[in-house]
Amino acid sequence: MSSNALQWLSLVAIIWLQSVSGTNTNFPAYSPELKKLLSMSQVELNNLAFASDAGKLFGFFSGIAALYLPLWLVLLIGSALGLVGYGLQYLFITHQISSLSYAHIFLLTVLAGNSICWINTVCYVVIIQNFPSDRQVSVGLTTSYQGLSAKIYTVLVDALFFSPDKRAKSYLLLNSILPLLVCVMAAPFVRDFDVGTSRNMEVGFMFMFFVTTATGIYAVISSLGSLPSWLPPLGNAICILVLLLAPLVIPMAEKIREVLLNGEIMKVSVEKNAGDNQVERIESGMEEVDDDHRRGNDQVISVKEDIGAMSMLKRVDFWLYFFVYFSGATLGLVYLNNLGQIAESRGFSGTSSLVSLSSSFGFFGRLLPSFLDYFLQRRRYLISRPACIAASMAPMAGAFFLLLNSTNISLYISTAIIGVCTGAITSISVSTTTDLFGTKNFSVNHNIVVANIPIGSFIFGYSAALNYHREDDHGDGKCMGFAMLQEHFYRLGFTLSVWNFPSFSPVYSLAKVLLA
Repeated sequence: MSSNALQWLSLVAIIWLQSVSGTNTNFPAYSPELKKLLSMSQVELNNLAFASDAGKLFGFFSGIAALYLPLWLVLLIGSALGLVGYGLQYLFITHQISSLSYAHIFLLTVLAGNSICWINTVCYVVIIQNFPSDRQVSVGLTTSYQGLSAKIYTVLVDALFFSPDKRAKSYLLLNSILPLLVCVMAAPFVRDFDVGTSRNMEVGFMFMFFVTTATGIYAVISSLGSLPSWLPPLGNAICILVLLLAPLVIPMAEKIREVLLNGEIMKVSVEKNAGDNQVERIESGMEEVDDDHRRGNDQVISVKEDIGAMSMLKRVDFWLYFFVYFSGATLGLVYLNNLGQIAESRGFSGTSSLVSLSSSFGFFGRLLPSFLDYFLQRRRYLISRPACIAASMAPMAGAFFLLLNSTNISLYISTAIIGVCTGAITSISVSTTTDLFGTKNFSVNHNIVVANIPIGSFIFGYSAALNYHREDDHGDGKCMGFAMLQEHFYRLGFTLSVWNFPSFSPVYSLAKVLLA
């Protein structure tokens, strides 16, 4: 298969990997049941949510491994860590093993959370290597599918496991084996292909935007319960699977196109001995690049010199960037990790639908920067990524205040907004890291940046859990009632924090301009 077709096939493989790599995002869907099964307090449950994020503190190991080991091996190591982390927990709650303490569960959750870093590192490195001229577009498209992970796992659980009281077991089983299966299938395609001279790939990206948008719309509609009554859960799962397979059309079409062009070249070569010039024109047609497109991309991928981890930690723009991410995407992720407890506190029973909703809108949030970057760039408009981060944090602050409204619709709207903004910042951050510190050491540098996620998870989530636990007057581990929520639960941990922290983002935007 030609390099161009393999280039697109690597993007499809990354899409599949990202679709199943967000195993920690479905934790809210089964956390209330896990709390009951293991008789945990709210603080202990929050510690498990933190443990999943704490795996990112050791994400730099995957970055170092990506510099020295084959990417397929790094990918398989990550999936193996997830198999052990989630697999042993599954065996424990199904009573196959009985010697695990709470400390063991905590460490296994850290291990499972770290496995995500290995898979994500491989995905980012492959995209940056294989699509150097369309980095932000490719990153946005692929990472958007990671925002869909919780939705995909929820659909599979509903389709394959019919007992509502065994959801925790079902999620843990899928979390352990599904990433491993996909990693084995994708391993041959996670490498740097020699793509040669960049071609105009506008048609391929346009098709990808169409498929990706259709996938997101279907995910949102199904999350809101708007599917026809005749479509069973298994049919819903099949629809999602078809949409995930649809991107394969691009490498297949690329292969067919190249076969036809090569056949035409052979025909011209046989008929005309002196047809060298014509053959060259045909071959040049295969390599033709839209000069305007190339110039626009050259502006986008213009970065500073490659910077190592130690040098990066000494830079002012790193710490500005670090705290902006901490007060934006990290805060949103903490909220989404605690959706189960937030819904329970408000007396809302549809936690799974809420998780699916946040996942679906997070999908669009991750896709939006890529969409804007691609179409505005072709019109000579360059987007300031710090400004995009600042713009994404403003509606997030309003969404947290909207949670003070007691209606379920406000819960849905707030969750959707937070999902969109968190996804957007997460997507933008990948290109921001390469813009600021280069691509050579990206695998290590970006894992250091996202280390703020477990720090924020601990600070914000633990303060909220303490308030939750303090107001548990009945000793049953539940903090019920909207008045309780309004005055104590999550208000301090989220609302006041969001009110104060977005001020960092405009400061960062201004400082970035001054430091440029």
